[in-house]
Amino acid sequence: MPSNGLGLTSRLGYLAERARRINVGSVIERAREASAQHGKAVPAVVVDMLWSAGRHNVGFQDYIDYDFAILNRAERATYMTHPVSNQISERYAHPDYRHLFHDKIEFDETFSDFLRREWMVVKPGNADELRAFVERLGTVIVKTPMGQAGSGVFRYHAADVTDWNAFHADLLGQGRLLVEEVIKQHPDLAAVCPGTVNTTRVTAFFDGTTTHILAMAQKFGRGEVSDQMSFGGFYTMLDDDGHAVSAGYDSHGHVHELHPDSGFRIADFQLPLIDEVKAFVDQVARVVPQVQYVGWDIVVGPDGPVLVEGNWGAGVYENKPSVSGIRIGHKPRYQAAIKF
Repeated sequence: MPSNGLGLTSRLGYLAERARRINVGSVIERAREASAQHGKAVPAVVVDMLWSAGRHNVGFQDYIDYDFAILNRAERATYMTHPVSNQISERYAHPDYRHLFHDKIEFDETFSDFLRREWMVVKPGNADELRAFVERLGTVIVKTPMGQAGSGVFRYHAADVTDWNAFHADLLGQGRLLVEEVIKQHPDLAAVCPGTVNTTRVTAFFDGTTTHILAMAQKFGRGEVSDQMSFGGFYTMLDDDGHAVSAGYDSHGHVHELHPDSGFRIADFQLPLIDEVKAFVDQVARVVPQVQYVGWDIVVGPDGPVLVEGNWGAGVYENKPSVSGIRIGHKPRYQAAIKF
C-alpha cells in the first residue's frame, strides 16, 4: 500500500501519465529556479525533483512553490501536493454530481440560496432582458459556463455598450452566457484591493456529519476582473482565526510584503467575520454531499459571506517557507479528516 493510502492503481496511473507527459526542459528550468534561490546544484535538484515526484507524489511546481529544496524529509511529509489532492478529488467526488461544479450555470442554480447576487443566462431572443439587467446594475461580470482558473471571466459596463442587439449576439456567439451582479466586498477587503473582488479559498471535507476546514488562503487581485495568478493575483495563507501568516506570494517567484497598488501590509490582514465564514462553509458543504472534498471560493461582503464558486478539483494552497518561515504544511489536517 502506498504511503498516501489513496490506492495503488491511482498512484501508478498518475506516475504513468506524468512519465508520458514529462517536459525535461521544464524540469530543468524549474531546477535552475530553485538553484538560484536556495544555492543548490542544478543536477542535484533535478534528481531530487524526479525522486520526489515518483516516490512521494510531489508535483514539479509544488517542489518550487513550497521550497522543497530547503526542507528535510519530515518537513516535506507535512505538505499537501497537487497529485495527492487530485487523488482525493477523484475518490470523494461522485462522477454523477461533478457537473454541478463544472458548469457555472448549473452551479448558480444549485447554490442559488448562497450566491446573494442577481444573475441571468444569455439565451436566443432575450436581448431586451439582457439590456435591462445590465443597465440596471451598471457593471456586470460575464462568464463562460465551463471556464476555470479565472479564464472565461469578463467585466462589462453598460455605458460602453452602444448596440445591445450586437452585444447580445456577441456574448451568445462566444459562449459568454452567465451574467452576474458584481459582488460588493467588505471594506476590510476593499482596503487591500478595491478594484478586484478578493476571494477566500476555503478547502473543506464533508465526512457526512462534520465539515472539516483543511486550509484557508486569502487571494488578492491587482484591479483586474479576477484575483487568479493569471491576472497578476497572489495569495497568503490564513490561520484558524483568519489572520494572514505571512506576506503574499504566487507561483511566478513574486513576493509581496505590501500590496503593489494599495501599499497594504499583507501580513497584517485579518479576514472579517471569520466565524460567519466557517458556518457558511458548513452550510454549502451539505448542499451536494456526494461531492465531499471542495475548494470553496468565498467573498466576505459587508453583511456576510457570499459564495463565488466551488471547485471539486480543490487544488492546493500551502505555506511557503522562504516567505513565511513556516516549514510545516497542512497535510496532517487532511489526513486527520479524510483518514488516509
